[in-house]
Amino acid sequence: MELNLMGRVALVTGSGSGIGRDTVFKLAEEGCRIVVSDINADSARDTAADLREAGHEAIAVACDVTREEEVEHLVAQAGQWGGVDILVNNAGIVKDGYLTKMSEQAWDSVVDIILKGAFLCSRAVLPQMMEKKWGRVINISSRSLFGNPGQTNYSAGKAGLVGFTRALAQEQGRFGVTVNAVAPGFIMTPGMRNLPHFPQLQEAATAKVPVGFLGEPRDISNAVAFLASDVARYISGTTLFVTGGRYSG
Repeated sequence: MELNLMGRVALVTGSGSGIGRDTVFKLAEEGCRIVVSDINADSARDTAADLREAGHEAIAVACDVTREEEVEHLVAQAGQWGGVDILVNNAGIVKDGYLTKMSEQAWDSVVDIILKGAFLCSRAVLPQMMEKKWGRVINISSRSLFGNPGQTNYSAGKAGLVGFTRALAQEQGRFGVTVNAVAPGFIMTPGMRNLPHFPQLQEAATAKVPVGFLGEPRDISNAVAFLASDVARYISGTTLFVTGGRYSG
C-alpha cells in the first residue's frame, strides 16, 4: 500500500524511546522528515542521530509539552522544513496508585502531560495545517481509557484524549485536517521487557488477549502511519483500538 508521505514533516512527542521511537522510524521509512521530541534531551538526540545514520532527515528538540514556551520553540524548529504536517501526541507517563493514596502531584503530572500536552502541541501546529489545507493530528490514547485499578489519573487522561480527538476533528475537518486517536493495548516495549516480572506479566496479559499474543511497537507505528496517510483521508474523529481484541478487563 502506497502511503504517499514523502516530504511530509512529522513531529512526534515522547519519541526518544518506546512506541514514540518506533513511530518516528516508521514515518521516516515512509519518507517523512522527522522532528524527534522528548523531555529527555539525550534520548531525543540519540534517536535523531540513529535516524540520520539510517539515511533519514531528522532533528532533535528537547521539550516539556506542559510548558507553552517550550512547545512554541519545538514547533518553530520545524519551520526550516516549512512547518509540521503530522503531529503525533504520544508523550505520557504513569504514576500509578489507588486514588485514596494518590498525591495531587501524581494526578496533575500524568493528566497534564497527556491532555495539556496534546492541547498545547495541537494549538501550536494547527495554524500551519489550516493554511496548507492539509494536516494530521494523531493522539496516542490507551485501552486504559476503559479504566484500570490504580490508574485513575492515567485512565482519565487517556479517556479525555478521546473526547479531545472527537471535538477537534469536528473543528478542523473543513480545513483539510483529520484528527484521530490510536488506543494501544499491552505493547511489549523494550522498557516493558526489562521489567523483572515481565514473564509473569506477559503470561497474565496474553491470557486476556483474544488473538493469543501481545503487541509490539510496530503494531502501533503501522496504525499511526496509516492514519497519517491519504489512504485514511476519510477517517476522522475515530479511535483505532490496537489491542488484539481486548478492551476492558
